[in-house]
Amino acid sequence: MDYSPLDLASQNADVQRALSSAPAKMMAARGMAPLANPADLASVMYQICLDPDEKLHGAARKSAFELPITILSGAMADSGIDPQVIDYFVSRAQCRAELLQIVVLNPQTADETIADIAATADEKLADIIAENQIRILRYSDIIAALYMNKKARMSTVDKVVELAVRHEMKVPKLSSWDEISRAVLQSEKDGDLKENAAEMDAIFTKSQAPDTKEDEKEETDIRKWPISLKLRTAMVGTKFQRAVLIRDSKKMVSMAVIKSPAVKEAEAALYAGNNAICEDVIGYIANRGDWTKKYKMKTTLVANPKCPLPAAMRFLPHLRAKDITAIARSRNVPSALSSQAKKLKSARGGRR
Repeated sequence: MDYSPLDLASQNADVQRALSSAPAKMMAARGMAPLANPADLASVMYQICLDPDEKLHGAARKSAFELPITILSGAMADSGIDPQVIDYFVSRAQCRAELLQIVVLNPQTADETIADIAATADEKLADIIAENQIRILRYSDIIAALYMNKKARMSTVDKVVELAVRHEMKVPKLSSWDEISRAVLQSEKDGDLKENAAEMDAIFTKSQAPDTKEDEKEETDIRKWPISLKLRTAMVGTKFQRAVLIRDSKKMVSMAVIKSPAVKEAEAALYAGNNAICEDVIGYIANRGDWTKKYKMKTTLVANPKCPLPAAMRFLPHLRAKDITAIARSRNVPSALSSQAKKLKSARGGRR
């Protein structure tokens, strides 16, 4: 959130008095202003924290960190406090964990602040955030934050996702939202029975544990998971789990993997050379300009028979003579690509 000074004209007389002069500000910055209302004190502190005077804002920021829990609790619960003040104490003054529930339950709290909290909330707090359907439907970033938060229960995430899908929402900050929403709609269409929530929660929690085994049994277990669990793990799981799910029989799962923000160029390069992976995944990689800048990625994609022909043709002229020769001789690539490689080789004088 970008912070701006409060409109003093809209503040009460006590707040205006505490901000009326430099000496008054310094008293307030040191926590010595005669302000009985916790929200007034927090608002004054916030205002001075933005003051250009270094001594003033330095003192105010120090005091803001040291405000007693009773004062902060009263301020964060006040329904008349400015949303900027709440956000400041949550994100800048390191609002303590016991205050976050108060902040989440205050209707005055900005949706942006709730999304920030949702990204790191523990299981209990995530459940409370998910209960506020009005906020969820008003601000899709909250859904994305809960989905990517490994501490949020699977059942909690499923609930907010289904709510969003029913209301035809888009969640731009979830790169695999198309796959996630399609899975919900397909499940409803097929009349699938709801998975046991407690069991789903237990599986997800166990799969995110630091000591999760990466072996053949784990791979077999992952392949048996419900689709919603696979999709979320594709986004927040480990590299091993992604390596299993990228080969899933359902295209939406493998596409969720390649769209995961955790997948970087080096991992994508491993997938690019695997001709057992879904053609759409290879096409997605081929169309990521930031991933195809390096020569090795181009050669890997061109040599993969599942690389879409237009993309392979686009990369071919950038290859060195020896790699073009290899493509011209290859029986694994489409005939049109090998023919084009032969033409290109000939045009370059047949150089190796």
